[in-house]
Amino acid sequence: MTAVPESMAKIKDLCNDFPQSRAILDWKKEGKKVVAWVCTYVPEEVIMAAGILPIRMGGINRELELEQANAYLYINTCSFARSCLDLALRKQYDYLDGLAAGATCDGSRRLFDVWKNYIPTPFLHILSVPRKFTEDAHQLYREEVEEFKGHLEKFAGIKITDQGLKEAIQVCNETRQLLHQLYALRKVDNPPISGAEALEITNASYRMPKPQFNDLLRQLLQELKGRVALPGPRPRLMINGSILNNHEFIQAVEKAGSIVVIDELCTGTRYFWRLVENNKVDPLAAIARRYLDNTPCARMNPWDVRLEHVLNMIKEYRVQGAVTEIIRYCVPYAHDEPLLRERLNQIGVPVLELDVEYGMGETGQIKTRVEAFLEMLQGREAR
Repeated sequence: MTAVPESMAKIKDLCNDFPQSRAILDWKKEGKKVVAWVCTYVPEEVIMAAGILPIRMGGINRELELEQANAYLYINTCSFARSCLDLALRKQYDYLDGLAAGATCDGSRRLFDVWKNYIPTPFLHILSVPRKFTEDAHQLYREEVEEFKGHLEKFAGIKITDQGLKEAIQVCNETRQLLHQLYALRKVDNPPISGAEALEITNASYRMPKPQFNDLLRQLLQELKGRVALPGPRPRLMINGSILNNHEFIQAVEKAGSIVVIDELCTGTRYFWRLVENNKVDPLAAIARRYLDNTPCARMNPWDVRLEHVLNMIKEYRVQGAVTEIIRYCVPYAHDEPLLRERLNQIGVPVLELDVEYGMGETGQIKTRVEAFLEMLQGREAR
């Protein structure tokens, strides 16, 4: 891999040691509040408009032992939820002023329930998230976001104004547009950024103040001109499946001789793919509509909306094979995988399915299976 650009090195430095990242701790030193969110259906703009830093709840770049979390959550709760709780019990999230979650899956719901009882955090809120995109569902979710806004106002002791919401929308939309520019660079034959680096960047986008991140990403886009991240040619892969934060997992896939050119992950494209319409009279309604209408996860219905999006990305990024990573006990994606595999096989895109634990990086089993998968892809291309 070629040298790391200066801006990328800065991003790594600011986000290292998460959850105790320097960018977050610097914010706290200024006497400002931090609220963590779980699930991409929690609207960051509302938190930002209250003058609070939103960060995404997550684990670290390795698999944890989870001894403490297992005393509070059943072991058939996904290891993502247990990892987050374990870090909190070890006081790695002790700077948090609040936690906001979406009731989108059992893992998210159970994490919130146990957190509420055992982690002393001043602000706690959970939003009900409809599984459909109907107008009735939009009205329900709009009311959920309104209630979230009111709860934040009471906690922060301020009024969240329409102007404040519009300013937050503008900043978040800028982040989304810059990430779109970054991902567009991955469509070329020899992308200037690897899949592992792309995941580090999206991780950084919700681990530091957005204006600071936007400045660094603008600099990075300039520094990437003429760069080739990995020597080619290499099979072009998509990563999809459960929540993934450890870039070393993708790094292991790429070390085997591939390049990950696109993802369908809540920590990747699903986080930033759609913008909020910022020309609406009611900015809160615009925020609510964007979050519910955003690229759907596996829990949403009808499922074919998600399928169509995946197929479009495969075509646009010239994907030759897909790697699906499913965290054990991640029910939505375990149910989603057979349907997706069948459809991808129909269009001639092979799928490698990997059962993992959250935080897992390179293992011998993953290395062996990825190498065999890539040999199969190369054999198909040689025919």
